[in-house]
Amino acid sequence: QVQLNESGGGLVQAGASLRLSCAASGLTFSTYSMGWFRQAPGREREFVAANGWRENITNYGKSVKGRFTISRDNAKNTVYLHMNSLKPEDSAIYYCAARRGPYPSTGVYDYWGQGTQVTVSS
Repeated sequence: QVQLNESGGGLVQAGASLRLSCAASGLTFSTYSMGWFRQAPGREREFVAANGWRENITNYGKSVKGRFTISRDNAKNTVYLHMNSLKPEDSAIYYCAARRGPYPSTGVYDYWGQGTQVTVSS
């Protein structure tokens, strides 16, 4: 059974940094591409970042590019989202997702975590 467990969310002030973690189990992590998405109340789910296992290709959503960084540690079966210069509009539930295949995707994933709340105060 595949499980994705996010952690690291919380309440921070604007300009602060946070690191989200997503620990995966029940899959061969090194052969999965991993992604982060977020959803704020009343808004559609938004692509944040993704990392493919082949050639370590990464993609970022326009609103976070230059501020957020996705990374992975295959030895720990964990993907991270490093978030810098946080803004109130970054407030949302952040979800981790896993996708079979070597390249990242902005939408199509096989497994999803339960999410972790990030709140950025002004």
